[in-house]
Amino acid sequence: MGQSNFVDYVKIFCRSGNGGSGSAHLHRDKLTTKGGPDGGDGGRGAHIILKGNKQLWTLLHLKYKKHILAEHGESGSKTLKKGANGKDVILEVPLGTVAKDAETGEVLFEITEHDELKILVPGGRGGLGNINFKSATNQTPRYAQPGEPGQENWVILELKILADIGLVGFPNAGKSTLLSVISAAKPKIANYEFTTLIPNLGIVNYRDNKSFIMADIPGIIEGAHEGKGLGLRFLRHIERNSILLFMVPADAINIKEQYEILYNELRLYNPDLLDKKRILAISKTDMLDEELMLEMKKELPDVPYVFISSVAKKGLMELKDLIWKNLTS
Repeated sequence: MGQSNFVDYVKIFCRSGNGGSGSAHLHRDKLTTKGGPDGGDGGRGAHIILKGNKQLWTLLHLKYKKHILAEHGESGSKTLKKGANGKDVILEVPLGTVAKDAETGEVLFEITEHDELKILVPGGRGGLGNINFKSATNQTPRYAQPGEPGQENWVILELKILADIGLVGFPNAGKSTLLSVISAAKPKIANYEFTTLIPNLGIVNYRDNKSFIMADIPGIIEGAHEGKGLGLRFLRHIERNSILLFMVPADAINIKEQYEILYNELRLYNPDLLDKKRILAISKTDMLDEELMLEMKKELPDVPYVFISSVAKKGLMELKDLIWKNLTS
């Protein structure tokens, strides 16, 4: 997925269709000059609907659709003919898309399943024809109901990546390298901070033809929960991961302290993230001997951990086993 092709935020103007007016027609034919009411109902204005599509990974296709305008319903007519409904506008979005009211910030709903349909902006109801107002005391009503107007508002669509494992770490912690080694994903890798500017997804093959999805998310810095660095742009992607895999390089001055900074940023952004299962991977350990690792273990935080080296392919199966155990427990 190229960087220029990944879009996880769009703001669009939506206007649903007006409902069609009911008809106030009175029946007339060659034999009838003063017939009763036979006006049909108006059609419903078109909805604007979001539909989940598991084949989509980005909101790129909506980036340049700034205005979504839906059809109006048709008016009712004589002989009780109902007006046609407006044709609904269906916008396909990736799983993990959150719809928000742009003005208030209120979350309207989330799309999490394939083919799931949710109405983003409802169309106006069609008006009732005069036949609906006929009564014992009003045999020939000469009025009908107008259709309801549609709604219009600005809507924000945000994508939260759906993955089994989310990689959490400071820039240059080795997250992209790990993903490139244990999956078919090809993220951009270089020896400087913020190499990863967008989330990358990879399918990791496991034993007996099993697999799970891992997401490499842009690195955290202190203050990320306040929007510093890539800040809030990447933190929302972590919300959708089942397990958080913290990565701290073996050459860090204090592994436990780095872990606690990462942990604290997640806590300040959304305390619910702390309810997720957590694993710690100490990366770049190809230069460590057993004695040094034993010393390091004494200072590690109280979470399941594993020593790995993506370059030397060391500890990777042990890491997969630990991930799978936590996914299935």
